[in-house]
Amino acid sequence: MAVETLSPDWEFDRVDDGSQKIHAEVQLKNYGKFLEEYTSQLRRIEDALDDSIGDVWDFNLDPIALKLLPYEQSSLLELIKTENKVLNKVITVYAALCCEIKKLKYEAETKFYNGLLFYGEGATDSSMVEGDCQIQMGRFISFLQELSCFVTRCYEVVMNVVHQLAALYINNKVAPKIIETTGVHFQTMYEHLGELLTVLLTLDEIIDNHITLKDHWTMYKRLLKSVHHNPSKFGIQEEKLKPFEKFLLKLEGQLLDGMIFQACIEQQFDSLNGGVSVSKNSTFAEEFAHSIRSIFANVEARLGEPSEIDQRDKYVGICGLFVLHFQIFRTVDKKFYKSLLDICKKAPAITLTANIIWFPDNFLIQKIPAAAKLLDRKSLQAIKIHRDTFLQQKAQSLTKDVQSYYVFVSSWMMKMESILSKEQRMDKFAEDLTNRCNIFIQGFLYAYSISTIIKTTMNLYMSMQKPMTKTSVKALCRLVELLKAIEHMFYRRSMVVADSVSHITQYLQHQALNSISVAKKRVISDKKYSEQRLDVLSALVLAENTLNGPSTKQRRLIVSLALSVGTQLKTFKDEELFPLQVVMKKLDLISELRERVQTQCDCCFLYWHRAVFPIYLDDVYENAVDAARLHYMFSALRDCVPAMMHARHLESYEILLDCYDKEIMEILNEHLLDKLCKEIEKDLRLSVHTHLKLDDRNPFKVGMKDLALFFSLNPIRFFNRFIDIRAYVTHYLDKTFYNLTTVALHDWATYSEMRNLATQRYGLVMTEAHLPSQTLEQGLDVLEIMRNIHIFVSRYLYNLNNQIFIERTSNNKHLNTINIRHIANSIRTHGTGIMNTTVNFTYQFLKKKFYIFSQFMYDEHIKSRLIKDIRFFREIKDQNDHKYPFERAEKFNRGIRKLGITPEGQSYLDQFRQLISQIGNAMGYIRMIRSGGLHCSSNAIRFVPDLEDIVNFEELVKEEGLAEETLKAARHLDSVLSDHTRNSAEGTEYFKMLVDVFAPEFRRPKNIHLRNFYIIVPPLTLNFVEHSISCKEKLNKKNKIGAAFTDDGFAMGVAYILKLLDQYQEFDSLHWFQSVREKYLKEIRAVAKQQNVQSTNQDEKLLQTMNLTQKRLDVYLQEFELLYFSLSSARIFFRADKTAAEENQEKKEKEGSGWKTGGKKVKSLLCLYKRTNTRQMLMETESPIRPSTLQTELRKTPFVPWLKAHHRLRALLHSILHGCTARYIN
Repeated sequence: MAVETLSPDWEFDRVDDGSQKIHAEVQLKNYGKFLEEYTSQLRRIEDALDDSIGDVWDFNLDPIALKLLPYEQSSLLELIKTENKVLNKVITVYAALCCEIKKLKYEAETKFYNGLLFYGEGATDSSMVEGDCQIQMGRFISFLQELSCFVTRCYEVVMNVVHQLAALYINNKVAPKIIETTGVHFQTMYEHLGELLTVLLTLDEIIDNHITLKDHWTMYKRLLKSVHHNPSKFGIQEEKLKPFEKFLLKLEGQLLDGMIFQACIEQQFDSLNGGVSVSKNSTFAEEFAHSIRSIFANVEARLGEPSEIDQRDKYVGICGLFVLHFQIFRTVDKKFYKSLLDICKKAPAITLTANIIWFPDNFLIQKIPAAAKLLDRKSLQAIKIHRDTFLQQKAQSLTKDVQSYYVFVSSWMMKMESILSKEQRMDKFAEDLTNRCNIFIQGFLYAYSISTIIKTTMNLYMSMQKPMTKTSVKALCRLVELLKAIEHMFYRRSMVVADSVSHITQYLQHQALNSISVAKKRVISDKKYSEQRLDVLSALVLAENTLNGPSTKQRRLIVSLALSVGTQLKTFKDEELFPLQVVMKKLDLISELRERVQTQCDCCFLYWHRAVFPIYLDDVYENAVDAARLHYMFSALRDCVPAMMHARHLESYEILLDCYDKEIMEILNEHLLDKLCKEIEKDLRLSVHTHLKLDDRNPFKVGMKDLALFFSLNPIRFFNRFIDIRAYVTHYLDKTFYNLTTVALHDWATYSEMRNLATQRYGLVMTEAHLPSQTLEQGLDVLEIMRNIHIFVSRYLYNLNNQIFIERTSNNKHLNTINIRHIANSIRTHGTGIMNTTVNFTYQFLKKKFYIFSQFMYDEHIKSRLIKDIRFFREIKDQNDHKYPFERAEKFNRGIRKLGITPEGQSYLDQFRQLISQIGNAMGYIRMIRSGGLHCSSNAIRFVPDLEDIVNFEELVKEEGLAEETLKAARHLDSVLSDHTRNSAEGTEYFKMLVDVFAPEFRRPKNIHLRNFYIIVPPLTLNFVEHSISCKEKLNKKNKIGAAFTDDGFAMGVAYILKLLDQYQEFDSLHWFQSVREKYLKEIRAVAKQQNVQSTNQDEKLLQTMNLTQKRLDVYLQEFELLYFSLSSARIFFRADKTAAEENQEKKEKEGSGWKTGGKKVKSLLCLYKRTNTRQMLMETESPIRPSTLQTELRKTPFVPWLKAHHRLRALLHSILHGCTARYIN
């Protein structure tokens, strides 16, 4: 035997002592404990990593969603298995047909409805060019061909369903029955057939309402006619054209003439080859009519009630079935017909899809005109009147409906949060599941009711072309928000809902199985077996087996069909059957909860009513308190996107999406964001300018909107972007403040204040306006000044101490200034090369000004007076203590004025003073250029660690043997570092250059007339002081034209010209400022003496006059003192302590000492070189001096003048310097 062949090792296992079971339990317990610990550990990690991880999901942020729809891979044949083969076949056929209908319905709803609805969208009339219509229709032909195939398939399925039902319900006299059908009503089959007829009916309605499609079709046919007349022009073969035309005619007849539904019901249902008879099958006719009535009874009872689920959709199917019944059997139940029409009072219009609305009365009258004739006109007219009345009533009650649903939905959401937050107790598990089931279904029912109100009302207004009031629009938008709130609620709690749904379905299946089990026992206990009883038992077994598994659509369909057979022969008592039906309906709802909620909350229809969006945004803006509801509306607008992806008339559906995106964003910007930006900006401006006493801003009088609530919103998701209102407004304000600051730099403080206020009041994080170089931190550009230096020196005033230029006058509220930092930034922008160019431009400018200067000094009137003054001073200087008389300078001033004045009231001396000030300004600008260059160089070199010890990068690169490009780069770097080091340490003596270039010319004998300049300086200073006092006095006046507080350009100009003429000693010999000081002090003492005398007489008027005189004298003395200090400071720049002769002597001495030192150095080096190299030839022990070392030393020494006297060494030095000496032995 087989047992005997086992090895002895296996024999031991045959004894079961229970130890194995104990061991397994221990292991299982350990494994369970491990899982619990691991789960808690993962939870701790999640909590530590991110606070937002939890059971609540964000609709806008989560890229992943749960699909709760039950799924399995078992086929119908695998599921439908009983010992009753005939029943198996019947259920299998019907189940397969129902599944096919569901697939066709899904395809129609996703692909064909949307393809037809969106035809012609995405292109406005203005953007369409001639020929676009035909191109769109050309692209759409393939879609119409697919639709034609789909419709044909629907016809075949309808035919098959009718045949299959007719084959089951036949008279005994005609043929034996397949199964006993007495009391068997396959209501599910008729419901599915009604759904398919609804699909065909909807396609008819879409095409019938699509004017654009029909217009484009007509234009396309005309195009085809043109092609037919001249096919070669279009490159088309004529033989291919005719079949295409026939194909188009077929499409037009089948699809575009509104005969899709009619063609279906007018099919030849009776088989011609002796197959199934339909029209003459009275049993089938009765069953058909009974099923319609049964479905209608259910629909009528719940239509318009709060518990309505899908009764409206079924009503459309009932009307289709009724017309099909009439078409096949040609009999009309007038009473039932009237009952169908009576439903119009409850539902005057039904939305089939999107914006397609269907009027049942029109359909029934059109499809069954014979029955319509039997009704009186008044009743038909009453239906239409009721429709108008319904719309009016609905418009009036909308606000109340919104308030009611707002309370209902809010209450439901609270219950949902409450029940889902509680932990499930095992002792009350069934009760908890029932509560959860009821709360889920309640949410779905609210969604269905709200969706129905929105769609019916909006589409009725659109269909009847009646205007909607703003109140109605706002109310409907509120309902849209509530609809999306319900969807979001389910989504937020996806995790808990998913967990609950699986438990609820199992619980409901358990309840259904209990009911079926009771009925099955009842059937088994009855010993009278018959075929009918066996069918019932098989059906109950099938239902029971099918319920033991996942609650898929197929399983629930099989259960429904099985119970159609299993409920006959009173297997279920009335009190048992109704709860079972309720349980099955709940199971249907809960199993497809997510999908059904999604379908009811789908707001794709808003695309066709997007005209309400601007009104909605205006309302949101006015009522900023509810700003958060924007999320719901954008979620609703986003629902249109999946439907648009089925558009086929454009090159790509992306074009349609972009068009929609652009349209919505434009409306959002216009009606909300831009208004918000302007309002915030206005509020900030008014708040900052409260001192101006603008409009009354008392919130108790003018009202107030709290716009800050918009900035607490999370970013709104739309398409592939997030709309961040806070960021948008912040960017707008940043951009506006920046642009306006650049236009008016003096307003920077105002905008800075507004920026801070925006942060405090609205929480906006503003960006500081860091204006780049060449704007705020630069003032006028060096390049601009250089090109227009003649304008610059006349329009700007120089301040010697602060090294700053100030604009003389301006049309703005501010005066521009230029300082060292500005110049340094400008040099950094253009490079240090600009400095030499600027000096060159200044030299050209000075040449022109000195020509005018020379002309003035050469003028006979001026020259004669100056010579006379020089002669006068020489005569009286001994008597006057070598001081130039103040009176003489005054007399010169008055005398010049007699020569004539300009229309502006200026004398020749005033103009000469201005000329000297301009020359001084030019020199001040040169000084600032040098300082700016040093500033820029020091900034650039600040990253070099040690300026005294900068490594030579070229030598380092050579040592490493790097590439030639690297060597060039290193050489360039060394050059830059060397320039910056030299510039930062020394700078260039531009003043010395400009003195050296002009001084020789000024001192030539031919320019002897310029030697009189020193004597004109006293009257010039007197003129300058008067002018300066006049300018300073204007500062305190309202009209500030000509006001100034500094003009050190005059002092710089006088110091420069005196240096060029080498007349510092001549000017100092005048002791002019000492003379002025003595004169004014003398007058001040005299006035003080008079004041003392008059104070005893107590003449107030005279005392006031004397006080004013004393003040005037003090001011004049102070101005002369300031000028003296400025002139003394300016002279320092031009080495005023030495004459030209002394400077030349110093220069010669320096050169001589340099030559002597250099000569000694070269001599010693040459001797050393000669000695060491000669010795090297004799004794190869001492290291020689390399020529490179000697070259370096010689280049450092100014030896050339000395070398001229040493002819013998010249040849040797020449050979050493060029590295070609023959005596060096390596």
